Amino acid sequence: MITLTQTSATQAIKRQKAEILNYPDLMQVYFFQAVIENLEDGILILNEVGELLHANASAEQICSQLNQENCHKKFVHPIIQQLCQSLIDSRTFTDNQQLILSDEIIFNQTTIFRVRVRWLNLNTVQMPYFLVTIENQYQSLKNIANAEVKKYDLTAREAEIWSLYRGKYSYKDIAAKLYITVNTVKKHMKNIHAKRQAFMEAQQ
Repeated sequence: MITLTQTSATQAIKRQKAEILNYPDLMQVYFFQAVIENLEDGILILNEVGELLHANASAEQICSQLNQENCHKKFVHPIIQQLCQSLIDSRTFTDNQQLILSDEIIFNQTTIFRVRVRWLNLNTVQMPYFLVTIENQYQSLKNIANAEVKKYDLTAREAEIWSLYRGKYSYKDIAAKLYITVNTVKKHMKNIHAKRQAFMEAQQ
């Protein structure tokens, strides 16, 4: 009985030491996982045959938006599949592991996703993976516009117009959306450009 108790205690100590030794690695894994989950861009990790292994919260939201008719969680958009296949095919004429392929998925006028695919080579595994990033271009432009609103000290109306302009809206579309005339849009845009110019001159 004593021997069994000692053996169990020894094993427990060894396990505890192993856990202590691996603690920094575990913390690093948890840290990077937290970073990935909090990114605004969607992150997908696929294996070489195109199977989805991991998707962060943003990617799940984007994929469900692109695949409203199918609730299958493992859905991978055809454009992403094509980029992955093109990356596989590219290995026949280049060994550049840093090669990045990109394309756009257009859902509607204000929902355009920029997709980038590259190889993800990990030292701990032999099998290569695909790292897919999905950027909501409209949201990115909106974030930039919001920052510029503060930078250039735009009025509320100028902010509305500038955000839409940054979102690739034409003057005519901006006028229709805000129920104002095209001439009013032009007047506000003239003021915005003047403020931008004044800001840039002040920085010189």
